[in-house]
Amino acid sequence: MRFRLVGFCVLGLSLGCVFGLSSAAAAPAARPQAPAITTPEPAPVGVFEHFFPDAAVVASPITRDFDVAAYLESSGGFLAEYQQYLMISGWTPAAKVIERVARENSINPQLLLALLEYQSQCVLGQPPDPQNFTSALGAQTYYRKDLYGQLVWAARTLSDGFYGRLMGELTEISFPDGTILALSEEINPGTAALYYFFAQLSGPVEWARAIDPQSGFLALYTQMFGDPWDAAAEFGELLPEDLAQPELELPFEPGRIWAYTGGPHPAFEGIGPRAALDFAPSMAISGCASSVEWVTAMADGWVVRAEDGVVVQELDGDGYEQTGWALMYLHIDSQDHAAVGAYLRMGDRLGHPSCAGGRATGTHVHVARKYNGVWMPADGAVPFNLGGWVAHAGEEPYLGTLTRQEEVIVAHQFGSAVSHIQRQE
Repeated sequence: MRFRLVGFCVLGLSLGCVFGLSSAAAAPAARPQAPAITTPEPAPVGVFEHFFPDAAVVASPITRDFDVAAYLESSGGFLAEYQQYLMISGWTPAAKVIERVARENSINPQLLLALLEYQSQCVLGQPPDPQNFTSALGAQTYYRKDLYGQLVWAARTLSDGFYGRLMGELTEISFPDGTILALSEEINPGTAALYYFFAQLSGPVEWARAIDPQSGFLALYTQMFGDPWDAAAEFGELLPEDLAQPELELPFEPGRIWAYTGGPHPAFEGIGPRAALDFAPSMAISGCASSVEWVTAMADGWVVRAEDGVVVQELDGDGYEQTGWALMYLHIDSQDHAAVGAYLRMGDRLGHPSCAGGRATGTHVHVARKYNGVWMPADGAVPFNLGGWVAHAGEEPYLGTLTRQEEVIVAHQFGSAVSHIQRQE
C-alpha cells in the first residue's frame, strides 16, 4: 500500500442533436488497502497513489463480456428508457450511445456508467430534473449539453489524464479556482485519470469527497460492478514490460505509390495519445473522392468490427477487440470492406480508403494500434513499425517522419514528393 499526504499550493462533434426522450420521470496485481480520507477545510488532502487501476479506465480485458443494455435494463433507472437523437443513427437508446463512445475511444463502459450515476443518479435511479436532462456528467461549461456530448467530453478528459500520466507528461492537476496539486511519481495512470476528471468539475473540497475511497466514487463503482482492483488482478499486467509489436506491414498493395500524409496524431476524434498514422493513395482530384485503391491488412487476424467507416482486426485469435493486439483502420468505404468474422492474411484486401467514419479533408486511411485496450503511442516505448518503416513524432500532431535505415519519408498533408512511399513486393 502506498499513501502520501500532499499539500496544495496556489500557483477543456457533430454526431448528435440535443434531443432526449424517456418514458420514465498497468495496474498493481493486488488492491491496496487505503485508509479513510477526511475532507479538507480547506487543504491539505490525502492523495491515494493507487486509487483506481489502469485496466478499469480503458476498454481492457475486464470489459470484454460486459453488456451495457442488459445492465441498464436490470437497473431499471432513468437511462433504461432514455433515447437521444443522433444524426448517424436517429433515435438511439442510451445503451447504444454509451457503447459507441466507449468502443470508439477505448474507454471502459462500466466507468462511464459509474460516472453517470455519481454525477446525475441516472443509471440506478432518476436524475434531479428528468425533464431537463442536459449536463449528465456535470460538465456545465462544455458546449454539448446532451448525453452523447457529455460522454465524449468524459472520454476526452479521462484519456487526457490516463495517457498524460502514461507518457510522463501529466505531473500536476489544476482546479477551476487556480489551485494546483502536484502528483506523486508513484501515481498510476488509472488514478491520474480519475483525479484529473474530477478536478475539471469542482474545487479541492468537492474533489476530495469524490476521491474518498470509503464514501466517494470508488465506493459507488464497487457497489455497481465489484472491486475494480480484483477484476484488474484477474488479468495480470495490462502492459507487460517486455511488450513487443508483432510484425506489421504498410497498409496498401505493393508497387503502388501512396503518401504519408499524417505523422503521429490522436487515435480517434482528437482523443488519446499520438497513436495513429495517415496514408493517402494517389488521386487525380483532391478532397473526398472515391478511390479504386485498396487498403490492405497490416497483419494476420480476424475482423471483429466493421461499421461506420471503421474496421478493427484482432491478432491473438480470441475474437475480442479488448484483449491483446488490435489494429484499427479508419475511413474505410462502406462498399467492398471486409466483414466481421473474416480472417485476413497480411496484405489481403480490406477495403477502399475514403472519408467515412470521422472528420477528414481528403480520401485516406488512418491506422492505429491497441494492446489490451490501450492506444499505443506511435513514437513510444513500442514504436509503430510497418515493414521496417519506423514512425517518429514531429513537434506537432500530424508532423513527423518514417525512417528505414538511411531512408526518410516526411509526413505532408498534401502528399508532396517527400511523403511518397511504396511497399516492396
